[in-house]
Amino acid sequence: MISINKVSKYFGPKCAVRELSLEIKPGEIFAFLGPNGAGKTTTLKMVVGLLRPSSGSILVSGYDMTDKAILAKESLSYVPDQPYLYEKLTGREFLHFIADIYRLERDIGEFKIQQGIDTFDLGEFADQLSESYSHGMKQRVVMAAALLHEPRVIVIDEPLVGLDPKSARLLKNILRDRAREGACVFMSTHTLSVAEEIADRVGIIDRGDLVALGTVDELQQRAQVSGRLEDVFLSITEEAGV
Repeated sequence: MISINKVSKYFGPKCAVRELSLEIKPGEIFAFLGPNGAGKTTTLKMVVGLLRPSSGSILVSGYDMTDKAILAKESLSYVPDQPYLYEKLTGREFLHFIADIYRLERDIGEFKIQQGIDTFDLGEFADQLSESYSHGMKQRVVMAAALLHEPRVIVIDEPLVGLDPKSARLLKNILRDRAREGACVFMSTHTLSVAEEIADRVGIIDRGDLVALGTVDELQQRAQVSGRLEDVFLSITEEAGV
């Protein structure tokens, strides 16, 4: 579903991602971990087509993100770490805007919009201008928008930032459900407990290099640590010289 083949990204002389190869399969939740500046967000932005790789290739749903970006993007949704809404649109108007972008038929769009409003408990403020929303409210609207067209690939940068415990639990359940239905989820997070709880596999990136890859159990064995993912992460990144 996502195929990253020997991808590198340079910003001038600085290498942000180096020769990264990674496969994320349908039905898999993959957590991308790393310290600040490790290359996580750069990788996600290349996967969704916001940045072009300096070398290598990225396929999403079988389409090359460089040559067939529109076809690739039709199957995915991207939620950045800072949710962005048009401040002079209401939440409902923003959801209609996204439904139009994905060319949903009117009846289907109306149904999906109301479903998103109900699922994320947006009813109280769906018709208020988004300039009045808190960070958590914006995050909920953006998540509802991201799921409107039932994407087969979901890319999320720091999914739980700003969410209250109820909304965080809801989102984790939704991601599990989407994965069970065959979608692949690629998420970057500093919340290691979330990765430990819902991820099928974990990748750890350090200064542009993928330094560890596997299930939590496999990473525990590699690090010879029997504790939580936080202990495994610290052991591996210290070994890598962070």
